[in-house]
Amino acid sequence: MSGSGVGEEIGAQGARSRAVAVLRVRGRAMAVALLPAAAAVVLLAGGATGRLTGGSWDAARWAVTSLAVVVLLCAAAVAVVITRARPALSPTVEIAERSAPDLYRLVRDLAERLDVPAPSAIALTPDCDSWLEDRTHPAHAPVDTPTGPSGTGTGRGSGHALGSPNRTGAGAGRHRVPAAPVLVIGSPFLWWMRVAELRAVLAPVVAGTGPASHPDIAAARRLVRGLDAAVALSGRPGLGLIRRAALGVVSRIARLMLRACGEHAALMERGVASAASERAQGVDYGLRIVAQEQVGLAYAGWDRLLTRVALPAWRMGRWPSRLDVGVVSALTELSRRDRLADGFTSRLGERPACDLLEEPGAVDEAASLLAARLFHGGPAASGPDWSPVDWQQYPEEVVDRKWRTEAARLHRVLDDMGVRPSARPGESAADLSAARVLGPTLDRVMDHLAGRGEEAGDALAAGISAEVAREEAEAVPSVPAPAPASDTAGDALAFRGTDPLPLLPLMPPRTGRELLADHVTAMVCCAAVDTAGAAPGLDWLDGPALLMGGKRRTDLAGGVLSLVEDGDVEPLRTWLASTGVRSEKPVRLV
Repeated sequence: MSGSGVGEEIGAQGARSRAVAVLRVRGRAMAVALLPAAAAVVLLAGGATGRLTGGSWDAARWAVTSLAVVVLLCAAAVAVVITRARPALSPTVEIAERSAPDLYRLVRDLAERLDVPAPSAIALTPDCDSWLEDRTHPAHAPVDTPTGPSGTGTGRGSGHALGSPNRTGAGAGRHRVPAAPVLVIGSPFLWWMRVAELRAVLAPVVAGTGPASHPDIAAARRLVRGLDAAVALSGRPGLGLIRRAALGVVSRIARLMLRACGEHAALMERGVASAASERAQGVDYGLRIVAQEQVGLAYAGWDRLLTRVALPAWRMGRWPSRLDVGVVSALTELSRRDRLADGFTSRLGERPACDLLEEPGAVDEAASLLAARLFHGGPAASGPDWSPVDWQQYPEEVVDRKWRTEAARLHRVLDDMGVRPSARPGESAADLSAARVLGPTLDRVMDHLAGRGEEAGDALAAGISAEVAREEAEAVPSVPAPAPASDTAGDALAFRGTDPLPLLPLMPPRTGRELLADHVTAMVCCAAVDTAGAAPGLDWLDGPALLMGGKRRTDLAGGVLSLVEDGDVEPLRTWLASTGVRSEKPVRLV
């Protein structure tokens, strides 16, 4: 046996032994539940044979028998709740085989080379990760829907054509349970990676279907998922007092069992991963080393794109509809700036993995909408206050609107604080009244913060924070039922998961000072656009950008921070003078 084969066998044996240890926890729990019944059987048998007779034995017999019945009923109820508890399911975009036959063929061929069962279906996640997800629980099974005029369904249940046939009946409208895990692929990988790189990255993931098919490992995973789901039952909203109390008892029992088997479960998964990695070494191993570099690069670019580019749009009620296309631009820009990434852009001439999809645009749109739900908590479908935006429209519809909205909020808070426009040397009262009529100016903000930055800044920051919190509370959208992101997607796409969103907030709440700096920067940018011919722009790695003369200005932050933090207005005035921005002119607000 080769070295890799020995390593795989060791990992598989370790995983199986830990799976048995996990199942032993269930056995011990059953033994504890059966102890009163065993004692009752002994007492009943002793009474029947005439050996344990008398008043005290009769009383003990009735008490123990009653206790055994109560314990068995409670144990049965707990077992039913744990068994029927719905395990957590990752929100994904399902990909039917008819919408990605080449991708399904690649994964099927990969499974054949690895000599493991093929995944039952493929789904995409808007993140830089890939894994196998067990969806054999009946609550997770999709429901077949009637076909439409074109002969295609709506997608739920259409994606289980990769592996072996479904485990349960095939009648129309019935639940179908996939026989193997679902392969979940990070959508950024499809757009950034080349086909060969994607195959190399997926090899150890697909190899995990082998250990997953072992009965002990599968049973141990079902037990752990059921316990984990049962722990969360008592926290569900809308429960009455009695149900909450009963489920609280079940949750405590499940938590106790989960704690007892947690270490064994972790070691089991480690053994499964080790066995899968060893099995996959014979498939594209050399290319996998190179592809892993692309995984790290993709994660870095994806994180920057979400936090710097997508998040400002989401906060404005707009969601970029081509995030995966954007990640290619972001990573190309990152490769250009980072000398360590030299040569990575030459890969762009090779076939991208997104070519394996029949409708990459529709898939990108669905993944982009799901990313907004996961990382920001947006609705599952477009609406008047939640509409898509293309990258060409981003500067005007997101950047410019963001600046003017924040500038308007800044002046609204100043109005609430009773801050009036400051008179310049030589200005008359009439001039001051005219300024008040003409509209808000940058001078008003600078004069308020200049010379007393800490005191004035704290008060202004507190007012802005309160205003932002109030607006966010009022703008909490109602989440409609999940729906495909595009009519052209047809049966290819369907959202999975009903957990409260966002599941993965991108950034912690901004502090008052950070909000104040953002709002002052927005005011300066509005003044630059309105008085100095500047324009809003998009930087793929840093998000909203101020363009002057067609070039991005990156030297504004220092002057703003000096004003906000120290009350020193001179650096900002120097910058304004050098760029020709008129701080005394009123700006247009939304």
